[in-house]
Amino acid sequence: MTFEQIQQLIELVNNLEISEFKLEHEGFKVNIRTKHYSKVIQQTALPSSMVMPVQQAPPPPPPVEAVSTTQESPPPSNEQTASSPTPAATSTEKTIKSPMIGTFYRCSGPDKPPYVKIGDTIQKGDVVCIIEAMKLFNEIEADMSGRIIEILADDNSPVEYDQPLFVIEPA
Repeated sequence: MTFEQIQQLIELVNNLEISEFKLEHEGFKVNIRTKHYSKVIQQTALPSSMVMPVQQAPPPPPPVEAVSTTQESPPPSNEQTASSPTPAATSTEKTIKSPMIGTFYRCSGPDKPPYVKIGDTIQKGDVVCIIEAMKLFNEIEADMSGRIIEILADDNSPVEYDQPLFVIEPA
């Protein structure tokens, strides 16, 4: 099964809002769980060499209503809003999203330069990062040409399926 076929399968499962999908074909196994998957996790004993760390999401912040203050805070000034990072792209900007769950790497090795930096011009098909999933290093290619405006994922950090990685200004 090719990488493109796996990507199509992930998109199909996500679009159909299926919580979990398993496929076994000619010795190849794929197990896809989407955001619709319940949070109940079944644990299976694995050999110690195959145990992978599990990261849990931080608890959500307390609701705003629970915070008691005696005076209202002023609305943010233009300087405050301009300096805050915005993960959402504007109408002219597009995002490159993660096609899988894994670990995001900006370069091919610790002593290698990053594939792209902010301000770089890329062409469709250029490698922009690597995502490691189950000990496999998958080169992620740009699906459009343009200029890198923002890098949204931290190097050597976990990423989710469909998580925005880069903001692109299309060419």
